Amino acid sequence: MTKQPLLLMAAGGTGGHMFPAQALAEAMLAQGWRVKLSTDARGARYTGAFPEGVEIEQVSSATFARGGVVAKLAAPFRILGGVLSAVVKLRRDRPDVVVGFGGYPTIPAMGAAVLLKLPRMIHEQNGVLGRVNKAFAKRVSMIACGTWPTTLPEGITGIHTGNPVRQTVLDRAGAGYIPPGDYPMSILVIGGSQGARILSEVVPPAIAMLPDEIKSHLRVSHQARGEDHANVSAFYAEQGITADVQEFFTDIPERMSEAQLVISRAGASSVADISVIGRPSILIPLAIATGDHQSANARGLEEADGAVVIPETAFNVETLTAQIAAILSDADAAVEMSAGALAMGMPDATANLVAMVRDLAQEDV
Repeated sequence: MTKQPLLLMAAGGTGGHMFPAQALAEAMLAQGWRVKLSTDARGARYTGAFPEGVEIEQVSSATFARGGVVAKLAAPFRILGGVLSAVVKLRRDRPDVVVGFGGYPTIPAMGAAVLLKLPRMIHEQNGVLGRVNKAFAKRVSMIACGTWPTTLPEGITGIHTGNPVRQTVLDRAGAGYIPPGDYPMSILVIGGSQGARILSEVVPPAIAMLPDEIKSHLRVSHQARGEDHANVSAFYAEQGITADVQEFFTDIPERMSEAQLVISRAGASSVADISVIGRPSILIPLAIATGDHQSANARGLEEADGAVVIPETAFNVETLTAQIAAILSDADAAVEMSAGALAMGMPDATANLVAMVRDLAQEDV
């Protein structure tokens, strides 16, 4: 009996890392592979939507970026301990390929893969390598780039795969766009774990300032952090605006496919979803993102006339109101934006990544 090949994925605890990992897991299980995921407690929160067949291994992560002096001093020892523990696990159950998606929780598995000389690669979803992926860039066989171009270390080349999206997004790829008009319209507001507060402060009053002929037709789906939920919900209600405010939407692809406009941070997964489904968007890159990578993520959609990009320094109620009104009052322009976004979509990104994994596995035969 032929042994089932094993893929070990290592991903940090954010949606930007976990969603591409989920997409790859779904595809590899369908091809008869065993799939393991190594992540931390934060990442484990995103595993509810992963296929049942994925084996989840939770690791203790350490970062140099957070905590006091003692925590920073202890971080190297925790990381080393994690790597050595991973070496033991990987010797016991040897993966055919190890794929790192970035974030500190990927260090144990990727470090062990380097020590054991296992076939390995990384996937970088952003236009600028994250700290951990940058550290491993010269120690892997392949680098899959979700955003193009991606800034890479000198002498390193990447392969443009696109960012894998979940099957629920692919199910709505290129969904017919209903242009704005004098009938019910929908705006989807998504902010990401780090960037939702400013959207909760600016978006509701900006929508409230819209002309009545637009506002009267609107319904809003607004993803807000727990601490902002009550205020955001109350404001929309006071203004007579129909709004569904939740801390986390489990049906973003469905809401996005029904939206006339998406207002979002420029996280790589959000940009990928917007382009694969094909929706006009207003993007506000997170100013504190490492290497300003969210601006790099947004560039392609902006250049394709699929999105309006507003830097945080210019993001205020008046500017946002003007941009929303411009899009929702011009059906032809909105349709062109939808087409521009769709032209940037790479619905075959998961298949591209699968091909790289299989190529790596063959190299080790």
